[in-house]
Amino acid sequence: MTVEEKLQHFTTYTMEEARKRCDAMLSEYTAALEQIFQEHQETKRRQEDLEIKTETDRLVRENNHRVSQTQMEIKRTLNQQQSELKDKLFSEVRDMLARFAETPAYQKLLIKQFKDALAFAKGEEIILYIDPSDAARRSSLEVEVGQMITVSSYPFLGGTRAVLPGRRILIDNSFETKLAEEKENFRLKGRIGV
Repeated sequence: MTVEEKLQHFTTYTMEEARKRCDAMLSEYTAALEQIFQEHQETKRRQEDLEIKTETDRLVRENNHRVSQTQMEIKRTLNQQQSELKDKLFSEVRDMLARFAETPAYQKLLIKQFKDALAFAKGEEIILYIDPSDAARRSSLEVEVGQMITVSSYPFLGGTRAVLPGRRILIDNSFETKLAEEKENFRLKGRIGV
């Protein structure tokens, strides 16, 4: 083998070795870059997922807050309307009671209430009261009941009241008290949209 052949062989061999090493280094570098790229993509995906979750949670909270405010406003409006309807209803009931107080049935009701109070008293001292608007009925009621009746110093919309001082008992059959009790316990029942 001549020097030139040897030199050619050496050049070929070193070039192949250099290419092999270069390819190996390039493969290592490419694999390292690929690994870094994969890690970078994974990190970005996690960040995006976290941002999406955070933004979704914020939007859900914001939506829930709006829904809650809307529900409160609807309840406020509904309560206001119910209150107005309730006031209107009880105003009409007051008018009906005033008209009822002008009928003979009202006189019979007063007599029955007084007789029931007397039966409850069983002979004990009792003070019977009527509303000031019923003062004109006093004498006819006293005749029917057989007991002295006092005209109250303050109005109670009709009906009767009786006091048993010995037992400290008030028998309150006044329309004012009955109406107040009904108004306190009254609830409108109904469905929206029906």
